[in-house]
Amino acid sequence: MKKQKTITAREIKESTVKSLGEKVARSKTLVFADYHGLTVNQISDLRAKIKDAGGEMLVTKNTLMKRVLESLKFDIPAKEKQSSKFEGPTATIFSYDDEVAPTKAVAEAAKVTGIPKFKFGFFGRDFMDTAQVEALSKIPSRPELHAKLVGSLSSPIYGFVQVLSANIRNLVSILDQVAKKGV
Repeated sequence: MKKQKTITAREIKESTVKSLGEKVARSKTLVFADYHGLTVNQISDLRAKIKDAGGEMLVTKNTLMKRVLESLKFDIPAKEKQSSKFEGPTATIFSYDDEVAPTKAVAEAAKVTGIPKFKFGFFGRDFMDTAQVEALSKIPSRPELHAKLVGSLSSPIYGFVQVLSANIRNLVSILDQVAKKGV
């Protein structure tokens, strides 16, 4: 019989830190939120919405996440390290594809239940406090911004076309009136 190797708690933590480090390095935006008070079904629904938005939500030990952030040289202001933001149940929202969409999904869910509550986050490597994370969640989605850009670009062209076609319309109108008079 072969002897099975037992995995120690330290090895599990090291594996978790490595995995988290890869996720943090890959994500464009990180947001931390207090999810205390959500039911299991609500958490599952929230995870699905975040996944649909191109992100991922994980619940990890705060000490492990702190270790990951420090090892990757994320600057957390000293007052934030000392505050209660890294205490209690904390969910980490990773944004892989779109910087805003997963955070927006969390904000939409919070409108209904009042939970989760944003703690802080990182946009790239820049620290964001609660107010900045909430402001980020209110930015229009990428498709909305694309539509506004296309509208802004096409508006002057549409106006130009209308001005050019006005001369032709006026000429046709004058010719029509002349034809009706029978001159």
